Amino acid sequence: MTDFIQGVLVPILYLLSAVLFIFGLKGLTRVGTARRGNTMAAGAMLIAIIGTLLDLGFVDYRWIVAGLVVGGAIGAIAAVRVEMTSMPEMVALFNGCGGIASALVAISVLWLDVVEKPEVAGTVASNLGGPAAFTTFLSILIGTLTFSGSLVAFLKLNGTLPGRPIMLPGRHALNLLLLVGSIAAGIAMAFFAVDLGTIELLCLGISGASLALGVLLVIPIGGADMPVVISLLNSYSGLAAAATGFVLNNNLLIISGALVGASGLILTQIMCKAMNRTLLNVLVGGFGVDEGTAVATGEYGVVRSAGAEEAALILEAAESVIFVPGYGLAVAQAQHTVKELADRLTKHGASVKYAIHPVAGRMPGHMNVLLAEADVPYEQLVEMDVINPEFKSTDVVIIVGANDVVNPAAEKSPGSPIYGMPVLEVWNAASTLMIKRSLSPGFAGIKNELFEYPNNMMVFGDAKQILQELNTELKDLLGA
Repeated sequence: MTDFIQGVLVPILYLLSAVLFIFGLKGLTRVGTARRGNTMAAGAMLIAIIGTLLDLGFVDYRWIVAGLVVGGAIGAIAAVRVEMTSMPEMVALFNGCGGIASALVAISVLWLDVVEKPEVAGTVASNLGGPAAFTTFLSILIGTLTFSGSLVAFLKLNGTLPGRPIMLPGRHALNLLLLVGSIAAGIAMAFFAVDLGTIELLCLGISGASLALGVLLVIPIGGADMPVVISLLNSYSGLAAAATGFVLNNNLLIISGALVGASGLILTQIMCKAMNRTLLNVLVGGFGVDEGTAVATGEYGVVRSAGAEEAALILEAAESVIFVPGYGLAVAQAQHTVKELADRLTKHGASVKYAIHPVAGRMPGHMNVLLAEADVPYEQLVEMDVINPEFKSTDVVIIVGANDVVNPAAEKSPGSPIYGMPVLEVWNAASTLMIKRSLSPGFAGIKNELFEYPNNMMVFGDAKQILQELNTELKDLLGA
């Protein structure tokens, strides 16, 4: 029976799990199939856990049950209570948890099979095998780096640390020293260190160095680059899991980790392309200041503003309307109010769409998830490359909490820090209504030239409150 379980049943379960992971990942590529994809991936993880427990055979299920209860409770509470504005922070934490889990598994294998077996002479490679020894080092390095880097990203996103890039003197030389030192220590630990005490010290040294490296790599990144960092850290967590799969000789962990790692790298590249920046440029620097940093009003010339009543009059005559959501929409929790306004405009006969910039929000796909929560039809979500030509024939664009992604300076001001970054060309529409609390800058910390455009009107105030007022005014005007 044991031979059947481990030789036949477990491989079948692992194969089924791997297939479900692949189809789940494919489902996550579209808003309309994202929920189904997430369910398939969760089912794949459950099958993988069952297969692993069957493969292990006799285990102490008290610890297994305790882990399921504690981990399941934390996950359930987080899923229910987390606000959409805090979703990027949660994703960053989950990336960190995945990284540290992989590192701890690799360290436990090292301790159980090498350190606690003094009767077994030789190097780590001779005890674990050459590939397993080297991937043990990689799992520790990447996993702990992902953990500390994700914690820094979390602290930046929730405001505990400044969101702006923090440039430490000599950081590049220190990063290089830590990386080269970690690699040298890893090779020595895996292939040359025969003394158990030395192995322990090298393992601890690698862990400490990579923790510091994660902090130093992420702390100089901030602002508009944060979605790229979250995507990259997600990729790191997958690579750490794949390395741990080699340590454990577990094909499913290798496959799933490689899927996460590869998809994360591809998404990171897409995000960099959307910002017209290279990954190296993101890693060594970042945009300027916090979103809340004020810009002196005197920097602007003529800025036209309107109240909800005037904005409603503009919308009353509109036959085509495009919403541009940004992080301010998430902060105000105004996604349901936007949907209500869009439904009213649609009922009035207007065409309604949503323009989605790849780096709008604080993580990849943030706006898609936010609008899906309000049951916005995914057919109305249009990507930047597709929607940009349509602005010229659009009557009104409503910008809700977005800033840098609609700044004309990206195309028209060669000296601007964001010059060359692809943006939503909203200024080509007949009218733009920009809902914003003030004239403060976005993540890039620069003036938004759109504020001064003659076809733009600023609607100052909290996004949710302004949208509610617009709904009320339109209801009175349209009589429905």
